[in-house]
Amino acid sequence: MTEAAAEPGKAHRPGARPWQRAAAAARRIPRLPPPVWDSLLPVLLLLNAATTPAPRAPVGTVLLTAALALPLLWRRRAPRAVFGTVVAAALVQWLLDVQLPADIAVLVALYTLAAHSDRRTTLLAGAVVQAGVLLACLRWAPDGAFLTPFVAVTAMTAAAAVLGMNVRTTRAYLAAVEERAAHLEREQEQQARLAVAEERARITREMHDIVTHNLSVMVALADAAGYARQRSPERADAAMRQISETGRQALTDMRRSLGVLRADEPDAERHPLPGIAQLDALAEQMSAAGLPTALEVHGGHDHLPATAQLTVYRLVQEALTNALKHTPAGTRATVRIGCSGGAVTVDVTDTGRRPPASAAAPPSSGHGLPGMRERSAAYGGTLRAGPLPGGGWGVRTCLLLDSAGAVSA
Repeated sequence: MTEAAAEPGKAHRPGARPWQRAAAAARRIPRLPPPVWDSLLPVLLLLNAATTPAPRAPVGTVLLTAALALPLLWRRRAPRAVFGTVVAAALVQWLLDVQLPADIAVLVALYTLAAHSDRRTTLLAGAVVQAGVLLACLRWAPDGAFLTPFVAVTAMTAAAAVLGMNVRTTRAYLAAVEERAAHLEREQEQQARLAVAEERARITREMHDIVTHNLSVMVALADAAGYARQRSPERADAAMRQISETGRQALTDMRRSLGVLRADEPDAERHPLPGIAQLDALAEQMSAAGLPTALEVHGGHDHLPATAQLTVYRLVQEALTNALKHTPAGTRATVRIGCSGGAVTVDVTDTGRRPPASAAAPPSSGHGLPGMRERSAAYGGTLRAGPLPGGGWGVRTCLLLDSAGAVSA
């Protein structure tokens, strides 16, 4: 494989700067394992000691070099022990008055210790090395030239310590970044699970409203058809046709609500969400089921979001369904919708009296009133439902379209 094939568009792209080409070439160099890197310096120092003629005690020179260099093989696993061993070997070398190129092992040990220890330990180790630098320069510096080697070696000591601390800081930063990335990933997973739970709750509310409303209407129509079968077959036939239409509408609504769970269903096959424009048909349906319903819509609603209109439709549907189930025959209902620039008011009243058992259902029973309160709260509204002073029942709320807490209906 050529270099261009290995790094398409990077290594040899037109206009690439020299440092970019050098960086690309460096990335293509295979990295050696850490143990190999750690063994390079000891091997080179031992080869230098073994091949360079020593003025005296060549065996002692090799042994001292080995004492300084070989501990570096374990510098990543035990940086403090390696630093202490190398410093001790350097002290023995100073006591024997032997100068060796292997003294660079002290700087490597200091760098490794700084890269794996805290600031206090690094400063203490740097002070120990600096004391050794002072002793070495006092013994081995040429006459009258103490300052130059002392400053040079001191600068090398400081550079080794600073480089080690920078490496430690970089590692800590990268670990923090990785931890933050893992934390963000966990948060995203939690948000995804919450979104799934919220979508399930939304579908549950939709299915409850659809099934409860349509079944209540179908039951009322079936009862009416049974009563009218003998006296007025025409009315019975009309009621049966209305039952069929209501059932088909229920199936359509259920298919639309559950269609979001199927990835293979094209958008063209999905029906639009019901809104304020469909309240006329809802009122007619309720009137046919035995609950005469009057509808009043004040203000234009074309500018309202589809989710807000769906919320209005479901609130009215649930309120009328409750009236149909819990009021006696002859009850009449009135729906008033007020649309303005930033709010929609929903007011549903009826003239029937609830039985005592259903007048105040506990909050935990079913999804009726609790579901209506959740829909209203999603748009910053507070649902009020209860008996009216003059008799009957009323449900009222106000949806704030610009509410910051508005969520999907």
